[in-house]
Amino acid sequence: MAENSDIVLDAVDRSESQKRSSETSPAKCCVNLVIYPSADSVDICLYFCYHYLQVMRFALKEVVGNLAFSKQIERGEPMDKRYRIQNVETIPSPSLVVYLAQVQYNIAHAIATVNGDVSKLRPHAKTHKTAEIIAMERDAGILKHKCATLREAEMLAQNGIADILIAYQMVGPNVNRFVSLQRRYPDADFKVIVDHPEAVTALSAAVAKYGLTIKVMLDLDVGMNRTGIPVGDAAVELYAQIEATEALQPWGLHVYDGHIHDEDVTERKAACNKSLAQIAEMQDRLAAKGLDVPLIVMGGTPTFPIYAETPGVEASPGTFVFHDNGYTTHFPDLGFTPAALLLSRVISIPTPHRITLDLGHKAIAADPAGDRGVVLNVENAEVDMQHEEHWAVNVPDSTPMHIGQEIYVCPTHICPCVALHPFYYVVDSDRYCRGTWEVTARNRTAS
Repeated sequence: MAENSDIVLDAVDRSESQKRSSETSPAKCCVNLVIYPSADSVDICLYFCYHYLQVMRFALKEVVGNLAFSKQIERGEPMDKRYRIQNVETIPSPSLVVYLAQVQYNIAHAIATVNGDVSKLRPHAKTHKTAEIIAMERDAGILKHKCATLREAEMLAQNGIADILIAYQMVGPNVNRFVSLQRRYPDADFKVIVDHPEAVTALSAAVAKYGLTIKVMLDLDVGMNRTGIPVGDAAVELYAQIEATEALQPWGLHVYDGHIHDEDVTERKAACNKSLAQIAEMQDRLAAKGLDVPLIVMGGTPTFPIYAETPGVEASPGTFVFHDNGYTTHFPDLGFTPAALLLSRVISIPTPHRITLDLGHKAIAADPAGDRGVVLNVENAEVDMQHEEHWAVNVPDSTPMHIGQEIYVCPTHICPCVALHPFYYVVDSDRYCRGTWEVTARNRTAS
């Protein structure tokens, strides 16, 4: 892939540069250069300045096109030429297609959002589930990740990631499966979350058998009411139980705020501040009991820019790497661009103003309710009934259509779309498809 070098450094020793990038930032390096002048501090400072400028160069190069893409979707205008595949006739449909230049842009923009300080980034692997994407993020200096499944955790460990947070409760057989994973990858620093005393007891019993010590984060509920325990006495008691339990080490607080959907940035910040106030209260409660909070991981993609600027917090966006029409439409301030589309074709033209695509809900996610995607290359197309293998689309009478015509669809929610495909086609910066990448962690079974 010719332009992968746009956001990575070819002339710097990767192992050393990645270690440095996980510990500091451009600003810290420059301060250290003044306080501790040496040849090594000069090298480090030059590395970070160059790396940060590379990131910003790539981001500025793409940002105008990304803003234009959002406007084109809103106005129903012709599709951005960056998404037209030169050798589209080689790709069967329906297929998931990923554009590497846009993935690179999104990674670069995420790094720019944290001002080059990759130590604040813990991206979620649940969107892409792909080893090659992990490699792209690793090459950009991102060395810690979050995931939801044990297969995702295994994929991360297999691809050189040592700092892995499994943001999902381990229950039933998954407790022993997790212990087995930790034993197979002893150099990986796995962390898990809990929100109930029974989970702490079960995890401790399984881990203690093998003389292991596991870092455990308390999953807090700040308003989503999906998982987690609310801030209060019970949460403090649960954290203290982790501290007192054999083989477990309390390692901080995990918060997912998927209930925050405010499109207005000011209102979204206000909602995040309410979450942060709860975290501050919990920290104070734990400090009063002499309990340390080594790590705080918060948020998803919509709230990423707010937590990116919050001291002492790691941000964990996930959707950003592929992005989608849902977030592009509702959160244009994020600055990311769709990097994955569904390629479909016209299989029937039942009336002059109606076409049927080979893109049913077995190939594009049925989540969320409402329109599941937007047609990019047919002006004023309106999606209609969808079935397992068919999708009816209404088009203006004057629209020329033919059987087999390629149709590009930007999904509303990309994450569950990826899970429907065992692999996807990758398109290089020259807009040619260059092969396929396996969706490595699509299945839940670890090896």
